Amino acid sequence: MATITKHDFITSIRDALQYISYYHPPDFIKAMSSAYKMEQSAAAKDAIAQILINSRMCAEGHRPICQDTGIVVVYLDIGMAICWKTDLSIEAMINEAVHLAYTDPDNPLRASMVSDPAGERKNTGDNTPAVIHINLVPGDKLNVFIAAKGGGSENKSKFSVLNPGDNVSQWVIDTVLRLGAGWCPPGILGIGIGGTAEKAMLLAKRSLMEPINIQALQQQGATTTTEKLRLEIYQKVNALGIGAQGLGGLHTVLDVKVLDYPTHAASKPIALIPNCAATRHIHFELNGNGAAVLPPPRLEDWPDITQQPLASTRHVNLNTITKAETAQWRPGDTLLISGTLLTARDAAHKRIAHLLTNNQPLPHGVDFANRFIYYVGPVAAVGDEVVGPAGPTTSTRMDKFTHLLLEKTGLIGMIGKAERGPDTIQSIKKHGAVYLIATGGAAYLVSKSIRSAKIVAFEDLGMEAIHEFEVENMPVTVAVDSQGESIHRIGPAKWRQRIAGIPIRTT
Repeated sequence: MATITKHDFITSIRDALQYISYYHPPDFIKAMSSAYKMEQSAAAKDAIAQILINSRMCAEGHRPICQDTGIVVVYLDIGMAICWKTDLSIEAMINEAVHLAYTDPDNPLRASMVSDPAGERKNTGDNTPAVIHINLVPGDKLNVFIAAKGGGSENKSKFSVLNPGDNVSQWVIDTVLRLGAGWCPPGILGIGIGGTAEKAMLLAKRSLMEPINIQALQQQGATTTTEKLRLEIYQKVNALGIGAQGLGGLHTVLDVKVLDYPTHAASKPIALIPNCAATRHIHFELNGNGAAVLPPPRLEDWPDITQQPLASTRHVNLNTITKAETAQWRPGDTLLISGTLLTARDAAHKRIAHLLTNNQPLPHGVDFANRFIYYVGPVAAVGDEVVGPAGPTTSTRMDKFTHLLLEKTGLIGMIGKAERGPDTIQSIKKHGAVYLIATGGAAYLVSKSIRSAKIVAFEDLGMEAIHEFEVENMPVTVAVDSQGESIHRIGPAKWRQRIAGIPIRTT
């Protein structure tokens, strides 16, 4: 009979959470490297290159792949013959491990969990509690599956109950078309079919912890309904031309996972949960012989890629920028920006909107006139860093505040990730502003462009405080120009037509 001690269980989960914060799974690196080699869209290829360069930097520097270090999700398959040696519950031990991992002084991870979700939404400070699923199985082993799930991709989760005769593949395609790029493709789609509403969602999430193996399935051929669905959806989603970061290209998904379960004769529950380019998960087994051993991957698993600016890349000085200059930019243009900008996310935007609506002054140091705002909540700095990983957050969450800021503050530009809504695009056009995107999933790489950082307002908001960043050659792409044209509209449309017109392999 295996005895699992409190020390071994907590230590293993703590170490695993640190491990996946800076190591991508090797199968993900292999799949993304293949996508990089085969990608024909210059914009998408550049985005994939940034993701891979960032990934290797994180593996070498032991710093987070993404500034959103995720909500911790734990699946436990507990052998019923296991003996526990602990004075804590399983839930308490897991949360202690999360606390230790996310407050590690050598690699602090961003605390994103808030309590009272329908009310005050106060940050818990250490990313607890985890979301835990327990399954009792025969045997005396403990299998632990852990993921750190980013909010951008989690927010794109979808559920429906189809009629028994409805087409699953078509529902997925229709759903993906409505997701936008906030889930940071290319990534993995997890699909759960059957059971009940909650079972379908659990199946979809659990499927994301399986290794990427769509290429092997293509070679051996599908024999089951779920395998056939995987291949069909994989081909059809990539044919949509959405591409990396929604810029248009050949690779929107690296794999499609499908798990199913028997369901009621009148029902066909279906869930879709995407995993982003910051895919973080791990599996280990405990058998009573100590804490889990997690061997680091080999650096040779990463491709040797160096990022070179395109010949057409513009160098931009944010401190002297004018609307006359930004009016020359077009969707898809690549920029290297230098100078100072301000940051703000959801909570800061809410406070700013309250002040503006009530004709109250903004805090000292918060002047958006003729400036850019960056939607980011960085990880805390360590050592000689000026800031920790600082990649963009999903911009659509700020849409409801954008018109007010453009109208009242003199703001001329925004930086985030993914598309903007139609009303926001119209406001951008009306005010002659622009919207730029940085690459989601390249947070550590982006942080190396930040030369100084200081909090200028709302320090009590933690990672959501307003910072002033001084940046040097920060890589961004024009997503919406001053005329209201969007790369997230024209890029995928162009590549959808191209893929439909010529035979292009996607693996």
